[in-house]
This record gives sequence, C-alpha cells and structure tokens, in this order.
Amino acid sequence: MSKIEELAAAVTKGKAKLVPNLVKDCLAEGMEPVEILNKGMIDAMGVVGEKFKNNEIFVPEMLVAARAMKKGVETLKPSMAGDSSATIGKYVIGTVAGDLHDIGKNLVAMMIESAGFEVIDLGVDVPKEKFVEAVKNDPEVKIVGLSALLTTTMPAMKDTVEALIEAGCKSQVKIMVGGAPITQEFADEIGADCYTADAASAAQAAKALI
Repeated sequence: MSKIEELAAAVTKGKAKLVPNLVKDCLAEGMEPVEILNKGMIDAMGVVGEKFKNNEIFVPEMLVAARAMKKGVETLKPSMAGDSSATIGKYVIGTVAGDLHDIGKNLVAMMIESAGFEVIDLGVDVPKEKFVEAVKNDPEVKIVGLSALLTTTMPAMKDTVEALIEAGCKSQVKIMVGGAPITQEFADEIGADCYTADAASAAQAAKALI
C-alpha cells in the first residue's frame, strides 16, 4: 500500500493520531500538497459520506473521520500557503436567529470543509443581517448554508433567505438549507437553491452548486 493509500485509509477509519505523520511521509516523497489533500483526504471523506448515506456507518464514525482529516489539513496547511487552488471557495454557515442548536451545523461544516471549501462559521442564533454582511464583506463566498432545528425558527430561515435576496447577494452566492424540520417543499417555498437531508449530501451538493 502506498503512503497516499495509507493516509486515505487512516482518514476513513478516523485514526487521527496516524494522519499527521502520513501527510509528512507523502510530502517527503515529493507529492504535491493539493494531490495529498484530494487523493488522501477529500476522496477518503467522500467514501465516508457514501457509507453514512447508506447507513453503513453513523454520526460518531463520521465525526472521527472528519476530525482525522482536520488533523491532516492542519499538517498540510504550511505547505499549501499561498496556494489558492487548495480551496474551491468560501462557505458561510450558521444556525438562524432564535435557534441554539449546533451539532448538525458543526457536522455539515466539517463535511463541507472536507469537500475542499474554506468554512466561515457564524455560530448559532445568527441574525439575518450577519449573514448578509458576511457575503457582502467577502467576494470569495460562494455558498451560504442555513440551519434550523426547531419548527419555531423556520420563519427566521425564510426571513434570512429574503434578506439575502433583497440585498442582492443571489448574484454572488447559492443558498443551502437544512435541519430536522426542513423539507424540499419548504426550501422551494422560501427561495433557497438547495436542500439536503444530511451532512454527507450537503458536501456533495455544495460541490455541485459551484
């Protein structure tokens, strides 16, 4: 097994302690940082995402794999400094106003990062103005992800989408929505570009949107 295959296997199995040294081994062999990121980590997380969608693994396994990848990215970052091709764009994410849930949002953020985006996490209970400001302040933001876990905060999600549209952000970004009470019908109704039911699908959908 090559070092890159060993790295991919370590990420898939969530072996965070092994990942940094395997990244260093790949670099020592003269591999390009972007190739290490794509083949050794992003592809591995794609496999993890598929397994999750097929109910072969569950949230805990997905989290440990995402954490393992994060360790790898941290090790790789110094070698990728100044290489803008290393990220495919910026992704703003947050839980809408009035909602304090963050487990789903954090999982989506990790998977989005695993797909090659730079994630800007605004946190929980985020007012619509803050989402608009995040887009307006950074021309590299390509997608905004809105999360809501309570039926009572679904109107806040609608308000946020409307605020982004009214502010003219739709020429710059796509809007993704998700969370337990959210449906495709609701996403269509409020004018969102994309709805996904889980974190693995969100990562795939985000790549397809840009």
